[in-house]
Amino acid sequence: MALQLEDIKAPIAREMEEFERKFRASMQTRVMLLDRIMNYIVKRKGKQMRPMFVFLSAGTCGAITESAYRGAALIELLHTATLVHDDVVDDANYRRGFFSINALWKNKIAVLVGDFLLSRGLILSVENKEYDLLQIVTEAVRQISEGELLQMEKARRLDIREEDYLEIIRQKTASLIAACCAVGATAAGADKNRVEQFRIFGEKVGMAFQIKDDLFDYGEEEIGKPRGIDIREKKMTLPLIHALGKAGWMEKRKILRMIKSENPEKGYVQKIISFVKESGGLHYATRQMQTFHADALALLTDVPESAYKTSLQQLVQFTIERPI
Repeated sequence: MALQLEDIKAPIAREMEEFERKFRASMQTRVMLLDRIMNYIVKRKGKQMRPMFVFLSAGTCGAITESAYRGAALIELLHTATLVHDDVVDDANYRRGFFSINALWKNKIAVLVGDFLLSRGLILSVENKEYDLLQIVTEAVRQISEGELLQMEKARRLDIREEDYLEIIRQKTASLIAACCAVGATAAGADKNRVEQFRIFGEKVGMAFQIKDDLFDYGEEEIGKPRGIDIREKKMTLPLIHALGKAGWMEKRKILRMIKSENPEKGYVQKIISFVKESGGLHYATRQMQTFHADALALLTDVPESAYKTSLQQLVQFTIERPI
């Protein structure tokens, strides 16, 4: 039977409810417009997997303290800020199937909302002297920004190699899950070696998570991410990169011309999907994802058994078992 998030969440169900209450309170402001936007953001939050990684890592390493709540809030505030700014940069009108902040309130307000969220995270850390948590999370934000810029630089020429792709997803996606796990371990009072172990664990999970997300582009099910959207947006993901690497010069040129075209031929997305499948791109990417998954679980081998550890392992499994 497939793993369900509610079952995985069981050891931290009370903490997640308490976190939700505290996070909502931290988003309240006396500016009516800002308060309305904050309510809109809070009501449309996703599966809350990032706070789950924080609390399960904390529980696995020791106790779940107030520091873990603040760490989870810091992650959510800074991550939400990057998403709001991303939507402005990408001129995106939707986020998880809902209107984005810039679509409803325009770019100027969206940028200021992102700045407000960043400042809230900084204030939360400084007021409670959580400088170690702030250092972990701001390093992740730096990497996310660098990863985004690296992707933009490479996307202009569509010359992304596998090593470029892996570095981009390490910075853009894996760095944040790594920060979640490092924050949880730090909040629980773990020593530097254990914190670093959990940071690397989170990074491996994040790599597997992003490759799985890229595989959805070639799947049949609607998961909130439309099929073929990465191809339409000219994003070079691992299945396509591998397929192009195996293709002959003429075939590679033909596929790249389809992707680059401002007026592509009808049905070009399906043609590219078929090319990737026939070239073994999906099989290769799946193997890479499974390798990162196995490496992540191996890092928990020396950690004492507990309900928290079991749920953490299950959460890792959940990231790669979402159906394509």
